[in-house]
Parts: sequence; C-alpha cells; structure tokens
Amino acid sequence: MEQMDSEKVIIVEGKSDKKKIEPLIRDSVEIICTNGTVSAQKIEELVDEFDLDNKDVYILADADYAGEKLRKQLKRELPNANHIYIDKVYREVATTPEYQLATALLSKNINVDPKFLIK
Repeated sequence: MEQMDSEKVIIVEGKSDKKKIEPLIRDSVEIICTNGTVSAQKIEELVDEFDLDNKDVYILADADYAGEKLRKQLKRELPNANHIYIDKVYREVATTPEYQLATALLSKNINVDPKFLIK
C-alpha cells in the first residue's frame, strides 16, 4: 500500500466510501479501506503498517449492522480514535450527500473544500 506522510488517518469500510470523501478533504489525510469487518490480527497489522498509535485516527463507517460491527472492533483496538457518524437516514457513507459528509468531517477538525459546505 502507498503511504502518505500524514498525521491524520480516516478508516472507512470500502473503496466507494474512500472515493466519496477524498474530493471533500483539503487536509493531508491517509484514507484506509478495511473492505468490511476485519479480524483483530488484521487491525493489528493496520496499526503497525500505518503507525496508528501515533496518529490522529478517525473512524467513518456506515450506519448499518456491518458498519457498527466494524466500529466496535476498531474501538476495542484503537480506543483513542475519533468517531465520525453519518445520519442513519443515509445508511451508507457512499450514499450520504457531500454536504452532510463535509459537515461531519469539519466537526472533527478535518479541513474540507468549502464548496461542499453549501447546501
């Protein structure tokens, strides 16, 4: 995996989530896809590979059963991570309007392109 030299890391479930939020973000942020739920061993590998113990970690998961399961797994392994939530109405990060995502990211001090903050 290609790594950036970034102090902020956002963990998402899938590539469609990554593609959805990438254009919104102005900060130097590494976005990691878990591709769904992962084992404790895989989480440990991510922690080591991306040095997550020494970075600001944000978790952005879908508002469905699989997303909540992933969030709980990551919460156990990364207790200091910040959680970014989407409205349950949208269920998935990939189907959440850009305005909603940009607002959620900005609320966690992640710099976003201002054009996405206009409804």
